[in-house]
Order: sequence, then C-alpha cells, then structure tokens
Amino acid sequence: MTRQPASQRHALARRIIIDLAVMTAIGVFLAVIGPFGSIAAPLPERFVTWIGFAWLGYACYRPMQSVAAWGERALDLPRWGVLTAAVLVGTVPMTVAVVAINTVPLGSLRWPGLEIAMGTYFSVLVIGGAVTLLFNVVQGGARAVMPVAGPAAAPTAPFVPESASGPVPAPPAPPSPNPLLDQLPAELGSAIIALEMEDHYLRVHTMLGSALVLMRLRDGIALLGDLQGMQVHRSWWVAREAVEEVVRDGRNIRLKLPRGLEAPVARANVTALRDARWI
Repeated sequence: MTRQPASQRHALARRIIIDLAVMTAIGVFLAVIGPFGSIAAPLPERFVTWIGFAWLGYACYRPMQSVAAWGERALDLPRWGVLTAAVLVGTVPMTVAVVAINTVPLGSLRWPGLEIAMGTYFSVLVIGGAVTLLFNVVQGGARAVMPVAGPAAAPTAPFVPESASGPVPAPPAPPSPNPLLDQLPAELGSAIIALEMEDHYLRVHTMLGSALVLMRLRDGIALLGDLQGMQVHRSWWVAREAVEEVVRDGRNIRLKLPRGLEAPVARANVTALRDARWI
C-alpha cells in the first residue's frame, strides 16, 4: 500500500519537534561559548539560561516567520524584506522577556533605562537574526534538493509465446496522466483546482479538499501532466477550468475558485492572463 502524505497536523507537529531540537542544540552551543559576558556564570546555569532563551526565542520569532510567509504569498512582497521586518518586530517581545527574566533575581521588575533597553534589543537582534537566517538558508537549501517522488516506470511485460500453457499476464497499467494525484489521499478525488505554497510545503487543492506535500511549487506544476492552468502568483498555480469569477479591488485582482478559495494575481502576471483571456 502506498504511503499517503502526512496530514497537516502531523506535518506541523513534526516541524515543531525538529525546530525545537535545533533550538536546543543552538542553546547548548551558546551556553558553551558564553556570549555577552555570560561566560562568567557556572556552566550548568548557562545551559539552563541559554536553552531557555532559545526556546523562548522560538516562541517569539516562529509566529513572525509565518506572518512573513503570509505577506510574501498574499501581498506579493519580497521574501527577505518581510523576513527582516518580522525579525525586527519579533525582537521586541523577546527583548521584554529577556529584561524581565534578568530583573527577577533582583526582586524588581523595573524597566531599565533607554540605553540598556536598546543595548539588550540589539544583542537579542543579533542572535535572533542569525538563527532566523540559519533556519531559512538551511531549510531553503533542503527544499531545493528535496527529491520528488514520481511514478516508477512500469516493467515491461514478459513475452509469452502463444503455445505456452497457463494464463497470459495482463499488460502493465498505463502511467497516470497526472502524477501529482499519486501522492494525494484517494478521498480528495482527481479534480485538482489549485496549488498553493505554505512555508516549505505545497498545498494541493481539489474539488473535495486539500492536502500538504513536501515539494516546491515548480515541481508540483511539473507533475500536473496535461492539466491546463497558469502560475498566477509566486505562490499559486490555478487550473483554467476552476476559475469561477475574477474579483477586482482597485489594482488588485483575485481569482475566485470552488470551495470559497481565492488566488491572488501578481501584477506582473496580469498581462499574461489577459493575453490568455482569463481576465
């Protein structure tokens, strides 16, 4: 039986576990080198402090990265621009947490002066920015080389002479006209209406639902076979027959799809869609 792709909940849980394991390793590394004067503290205390800060940083920065991914998809903004803004914003709650934790042993939660607060902010920004950069470079590289499972070539049926006894083996099944369907649960049917990037996963939308597959958008498009459609946005591919309505909001254009879906159209693709008489 062919193993189906993981559900969204399973994929999310797996990603969080892996991310927290990486953050723990980063916390251990920081505890060993003792940056920002922490080397003066005992090693066990450094382990507890830096691993705790690493997990807390994940809680502060990871939601900001999801917001950045949404901004890239929905607003067609440059990836590294929205990531930079997300890191700058995520550093604020992390700085507040660091200041609060450092002042608890002193028996006071008084906010320090502006100079100390800004110094703490930039210290946190250096580490938070470096870790965010590491995550995106490593995960982006891993995604770029991720092999895409396609249908295996069917073996050639052996030649059986007419005089041979026994039943003649059935010819091999023809290859699927849409190899991407082979990676989806059967309950989603065979009518693919759109592909949407979500972080490092590809969400395949059908008339009956959707599922996540670990691959790039361009690899998913390559597996669609003869299905007619276009990439309307850096994060969206839409099937031609799935477009129900063109929604205009000023200069912004969206394609209304079945199941209440709406795919944004990048301004750079408007001319191509007009030439193809989509809009």
